[in-house]
This record gives sequence, structure tokens and C-alpha cells, in this order.
Amino acid sequence: MRSWLTNIQWCPGCGDFIIIMAIKNAFKELWIESHNRVVVSWIWCSWKATQYIDWYAAETLHGRAIPFATWVKMAKPELTVVAMWGDGDWYGIGMWHFIHACRRDLDITYLVFNNENYALTTGQASPTTPIWAKTKTTPEGNIVAPFDPIELAKQAWARYAKRADSLNFVELKELIKEAITHKWFSLLDIRQACPSFKRW
Repeated sequence: MRSWLTNIQWCPGCGDFIIIMAIKNAFKELWIESHNRVVVSWIWCSWKATQYIDWYAAETLHGRAIPFATWVKMAKPELTVVAMWGDGDWYGIGMWHFIHACRRDLDITYLVFNNENYALTTGQASPTTPIWAKTKTTPEGNIVAPFDPIELAKQAWARYAKRADSLNFVELKELIKEAITHKWFSLLDIRQACPSFKRW
């Protein structure tokens, strides 16, 4: 049997590798079997994560993973529902769905793979790109201040909104477990390495 690592399509050194391993370990330690978990994603780099974990999965349109995840949770409330996106789609294209998901407070775990840029389309600035960072769309430096997604989620009445880092595997795994077992809306913003385009 070939290892799932043989077909990985991420760049060498991408933080997604560690995030996926943390998610797999979290499910194993929580004893949540594959037929009881559903992941909803979109496209871009984080979307590929659905292909490397044993679970039910749906790959949706730009910015539309939240409505689909909401539908799954309402139809089958006994399932563990996880939505995974990148920062560009989550905080940009799907922003309005994100805010209303915080307000609705359904038991859905939102994991954001935050590399602070649109990496799959070769590194344009995203809503979380730091000020003065040079990207494909901001060659002289980003002049638009990024917003804080954790603070935004709290202002939209989210009860659980935390930040993790892909470089700290143990803490990341524990925070994923904590987010999954939190029985309301949970946001875990995961800062990650992007060796191809994040150079700040």
C-alpha cells in the first residue's frame, strides 16, 4: 500500500503537512471514527487536505464552505463537522458567511490555514497579509492593514476563537482537540509556513 505522502501536492516545507498530521492525531485521540466526521472545504492549498484524511468530504465553491457545513450539521447534528479553508477565502471571499457563522453558534469547527497570502495563485496579498509585506499584488509593500480574525470573531459573538501555529505540533493538536470538543462554533486560526510565497 502506498503512503498518502507519495501523492501530496503541497510545496516542500508547507505548514499544511504538520496541520494534517495534527488533525489526524486529534481525531485518533478523541476516538472519533471516520464515518462520524465530515470535512467541508473549498479550493486553493488547504482544499487538498480533504484528500489526505479518512472522512466524508465535500469540496465546495469559493467562499461557500460555511453554508454547506451548516446544512450538514443541521441535517445530521450527531456528526463531527469540520470546515477547512485558507485565510483568503475564509476572511476575504467568504467573510459574510464567516461572520454569520459566529452569530449562529452551531457546533462546527472552523480551521483556517492562514499563510497570510493567496498562495495557490502565486502569492497575492490577502486580508491577513502584514502591513508593508511585499507580494505579487503589493510589490512596494502592502499598505492596507490586516485585520485580526480572532477579535473579529469575538465581536460577532463567537465563544471560542483562538490562534495556533503549525510550528508547534503538540499545542496545535491539543487546540484542534479543544476546538472539536467545544460544543458550539469554534474558530482556530492556524498560522503556517508558506516557503514559496511568504517571505516576511
